[in-house]
Amino acid sequence: MTNQIDAIPFFPAVAPAACTEVTSAWALLAPVLEALADVVETSAPLEAPTPCRSYSVGELRDHVLGWLQYFAVALADPDRTGPRLEPDAYRAAQESRPLPDVVHDSAARIRTALDGGVLQRRVVMSQAQMDGAAVVSMALGEYVVHGWDLATATGRPWQPSSQACQASLEFFAGTVAPEYRSEDGAGGMFGPEVEVSPDASPLQRLLGFAGRDPRWAPPAAQA
Repeated sequence: MTNQIDAIPFFPAVAPAACTEVTSAWALLAPVLEALADVVETSAPLEAPTPCRSYSVGELRDHVLGWLQYFAVALADPDRTGPRLEPDAYRAAQESRPLPDVVHDSAARIRTALDGGVLQRRVVMSQAQMDGAAVVSMALGEYVVHGWDLATATGRPWQPSSQACQASLEFFAGTVAPEYRSEDGAGGMFGPEVEVSPDASPLQRLLGFAGRDPRWAPPAAQA
């Protein structure tokens, strides 16, 4: 009889070398999550727009926190032996913890999973299995980009390391096929690639690839 996990399709995403070893992977991811904890709590209007065109500030924050918890649970339970939350159903307004603690709790769970060897395991995600190192790479790119989205929309600084940006771009460039893009970037898809200058920074190159205009500013700042 076919093993239930074996029946789940494997998505062959390739992790950058820096995300295949615990120390280097955590050195990239930990500062991004620490910075994310500083921007998820905001006094900005939740209906305000963000560079991720399909999300307002409030919607993006829900998306960020819901999926971060999903990543943490998936890495902690790679065989999906227990229940998982529905990330798109998460609402920060219903959260009992301070929002920075949601990030810190998820980061701690991810670190424990890394120490437990998940980088050498396959991880069952929502629709496919992926190598653990690829899941960590995806989470890194997700939060470098969405952290910039949220920080920029709310007037906060966002300065991830060039190494984190380069690793994220390497992962996405090898993973994001044309069919994963849409005109508005809705449904968790990337928008059309935005051209950046030849001397663009690693963050700007990553943002352009992810369909963001690095020059984006909130409407009030443009006035």
